[in-house]
Amino acid sequence: MDNWSAHPGFACVIGYDDREPVGFAYGAPAAEGHEWWRESIDPAPADPRTFALSELMVRPTWRKTGASELLHHALVEQRPEALAVLLVDSEHPKVQRLYEAWQYKKVGEQRPFPDSPNFAVMLRDLRAPAAS
Repeated sequence: MDNWSAHPGFACVIGYDDREPVGFAYGAPAAEGHEWWRESIDPAPADPRTFALSELMVRPTWRKTGASELLHHALVEQRPEALAVLLVDSEHPKVQRLYEAWQYKKVGEQRPFPDSPNFAVMLRDLRAPAAS
């Protein structure tokens, strides 16, 4: 998190159940003109301002309780950027389906480093009405 917290616009939410930490989510705006996901879509969006969601973690006791959705929404719903982007390990289709339920669309795949897994690039239009 140290690397991300140094980014301008860094945001983090932490969820609690009473005094017990449940999980967290964090990210930061992508640097204008350096949106790494842009090679995955054509044509480029009219407004490429993007919030990159880096991490979403929920402790085991609170998984499958809706906590991850609450953390996610608390982080991205009021963002000024037009888009949100994240990577999902392609070996975890259940996680990909979860983000699809939150209106993300797979726009491509990337392997950021030679020894990294293959990731699905997921993009969400933050201006679209939230699904109910």
